[in-house]
Amino acid sequence: MASPHRSARPVRFEDAARNAAYWARIDRIVDKAPPLTDDQRACIRAAFHQPEARRAAA
Repeated sequence: MASPHRSARPVRFEDAARNAAYWARIDRIVDKAPPLTDDQRACIRAAFHQPEARRAAA
């Protein structure tokens, strides 16, 4: 079952059944993954915020 905090998903496939199966597979993969460590979260945040910092410095 999808977690309630997951946002609305884009439509990957026009066929509704195929689209639902795709996202169900993604949910299963995510649900099996171990939680991220604080260091992993920091690396991800840095990767996403880095381009913004470069633009601000320019």
